[in-house]
Amino acid sequence: MPWEKTCVIDEKVKLIGECLKKEYSITDLSRYFSISRKTIYKWLNRYQVAGLEALNEMARIPHSHPATISEEIVSKIIDVKLKHQRWGPKKVVAWLNNKYPEDSWPVASTAGKILKREGLVKAKHKRHHVPPYTQPFESCEKPNDVWSIDYKGQFRMRDGRLCYPLTISDNYSRFLLLCRGLLHPNYESTQPWLEWTFREYGLPKAIKSDNGEPFASVALGGLTKLSIWMIKLGIVPERIAVGHPEQNGRHERMHKTLKEYAVSPPRANLKQQQMVFDRFVQEYDFEYPHEAIGLKPPVTCYIASVKQLPGKLPEVVYGSEYLVRRVRTNGEIRWKGKLMYICEALEGEPIGLKQINERYWEISFSFHLLGYFDEITGKICHGIN
Repeated sequence: MPWEKTCVIDEKVKLIGECLKKEYSITDLSRYFSISRKTIYKWLNRYQVAGLEALNEMARIPHSHPATISEEIVSKIIDVKLKHQRWGPKKVVAWLNNKYPEDSWPVASTAGKILKREGLVKAKHKRHHVPPYTQPFESCEKPNDVWSIDYKGQFRMRDGRLCYPLTISDNYSRFLLLCRGLLHPNYESTQPWLEWTFREYGLPKAIKSDNGEPFASVALGGLTKLSIWMIKLGIVPERIAVGHPEQNGRHERMHKTLKEYAVSPPRANLKQQQMVFDRFVQEYDFEYPHEAIGLKPPVTCYIASVKQLPGKLPEVVYGSEYLVRRVRTNGEIRWKGKLMYICEALEGEPIGLKQINERYWEISFSFHLLGYFDEITGKICHGIN
């Protein structure tokens, strides 16, 4: 039989009496009174500790409740969520704290209850993630130490053409320096926009990329026309390990947010798509609270580099310990009366050879190590024994 709504205390007393008689099992009583075994044990334990008075209902007063928050605060929380529908409660509260520090805002869990009550929170499915690989970021101690560059996966716009979003970000501050939709992911399309970024924000110490064109190749030293240009500007071209995008995890995480905001659904053409990209950059840099930097927007942590893009590309020079050879049009150099293939991308550029011991010579382009020449085998290798 179910609990009688008008005499709950009487039903509890009856239940305890049957328990004390021990004529029926707890399971049988559970079926008879239509309540769980756990509830029976709860009331039996209370009776044994404090008698019949313990069977009265206890007051259920929460420590905090959305209803205790003023309507003005609730309205602002809902308003921010509606403007940034992809943000969770933590980012909503962080944005409000950053924007209106003089006001007292509820904790994220309370904001979550408010948004859930309004039907503005979607249930999340728990996903298992690969632990982040932090080794490549150990030297990233201030803005412009390391930038990341990549093409976010291409997608087809409604006009049928493919869009390749070129993205560049500062690893320290998460500041998104560039998000530009291009029709081709090649050197001719990439270099002008990378140069624009240099003019706008100065030069970084290093730029991290994956192993694909136009950032890297299978040539000696992984060189491409783009990486050669960066080396001549004094920028170290870093490459993540093949098949390990998590080594560029900060940039990849930004790509996930970019896809949610600006790619789904795709726009009609490149002009309209770029307008969405521009709005995304504005929100991501100036409003989006990042947990890794104390739930602040990247603009609060980023400053432009003091190293400016030079008016003329510097020449590569070597110290007196190097023998210098200039690369021919076919990618070869002449070495001790013989031709040695280096890299066609280095056509017309000087490379330096420094003797390590009686067998090996170090081959470099500027500060960038290309490999080692083994005089015994006559071959170039990546390391020495």
